[in-house]
Amino acid sequence: MSSGQHALRKRGKDVDMTTGNITRHIILFALPLLAGNIFQQLYNMVDTWVVGRFVSNEAYAAVGSVGPIINMLVGFFMGLSSGAGVVISQYYGAKRMQDVERTVHTTIMMTLILGVAFTILGLIVAPAMLRLMNTPDNVFPESRAYLSIYFSGIMGLMIYNVGAGILRAVGDSKRPFYFLVVCALMNTVLDLVFVIIFQMGVRGVALATILSQATSAVLVLIVLLRTRECIRFIPKKLRLHWDILKKIIRVGIPAAIQMAITAFSNIFVQSYINFFGDAAMSGWTTYAKVDAVIFLPMQSIALASTTFVGQNLGSNQAERARKGVNTALRLALCSTAVLMIPILIFAEPVVAFFNAKPEVVEYGSMLLRYVTPFYIVCCFNQVYSGALRGAGNSKAPMVIMLSSFVAFRQVYLFIMSRLCNEIIPIAMSYPAGWILCATLTTIYYHRTKLTSTRLVDNHQEKEN
Repeated sequence: MSSGQHALRKRGKDVDMTTGNITRHIILFALPLLAGNIFQQLYNMVDTWVVGRFVSNEAYAAVGSVGPIINMLVGFFMGLSSGAGVVISQYYGAKRMQDVERTVHTTIMMTLILGVAFTILGLIVAPAMLRLMNTPDNVFPESRAYLSIYFSGIMGLMIYNVGAGILRAVGDSKRPFYFLVVCALMNTVLDLVFVIIFQMGVRGVALATILSQATSAVLVLIVLLRTRECIRFIPKKLRLHWDILKKIIRVGIPAAIQMAITAFSNIFVQSYINFFGDAAMSGWTTYAKVDAVIFLPMQSIALASTTFVGQNLGSNQAERARKGVNTALRLALCSTAVLMIPILIFAEPVVAFFNAKPEVVEYGSMLLRYVTPFYIVCCFNQVYSGALRGAGNSKAPMVIMLSSFVAFRQVYLFIMSRLCNEIIPIAMSYPAGWILCATLTTIYYHRTKLTSTRLVDNHQEKEN
């Protein structure tokens, strides 16, 4: 066995998930990932809380309603980079460390190219997307100002996320969490300074966000530059390895298309909500922040299942991979159920924490109570889709999610908007899409049982 293909080293931060207790691996991987995701959500939660408390209702609606536009570009990149994570985890499970190294450098080079492209594209398309969302005239200037600054600094977000994805692919979810803690705290302090002291409004919270994201990018790059593991980043080796890039694209492009188109479709959902005015927009903004938090446990566990499946299929252990998926699903269901209960009971105080205006509290608490019970069904979609991606099959989740979250949801909204003029039937387009997606994903997963071929052969097969 060559030095580039050595067995996993205990002294490193990497985690070999191909042996040992399955539940323990998933929990220990998911917990720091969950905590990190919570701190990442603090970026936007603190932004909206600060403007809701210290600026204006228009600013609050502006910051909260631009999510679909940001997610359209960031989602495409995240989907594409997820392909890199799958390739790395499978090479890592197969003990092919030289190929892990090649994938790391290809991924970082791809990120730098896309970062420049997305900065330019985001600045160009933002105004048109705001108009497509029917953004009210009193909210439009604030939304445009926030997006202009956000997209100017999007490179930091992209570098951090791809660097964190590289670390997670080899089982290290702790250090990305530590970086997010530091940067979330930094974002909070800068928000308060820029908004309260310097009176910069939405421009201040946008600037605080991109500075914090840039800091997280620097921290993750320092780790990749200094590590002695196979994921070490050596700038002079930075290049696109086309055979690796093809594998990344094979897994990543379907996920990228799915996430981008889903986010684009949510622009239309937001346009239906915007029809009801800035109070409804603010209520929806608060619902969206709580929605993101409820999703975190199942998403973190689903990401753990992706890495677990990738490593175990890379080492040709399909049965162990399937057991890991079953464990992940049980953990996701339990954690989501526990989190839903206090949200349903304390909906009004939760909304008032962000924005205490009575009309906003009324809209936000109503949305939470109608939509929250349906999060249970999302666990099936999240975990099974994560498992399929870990197996290198991202096409099926893409087709199912686009059918459910785009085609079906848009038909539902078109019909419902003409039958009634109330916000709840419009908002229920989300649960309706979740139910369809969870049903189709569950059926597909149980028919395939992770029989997709691995992206990589193991080390011995290659030498033969």
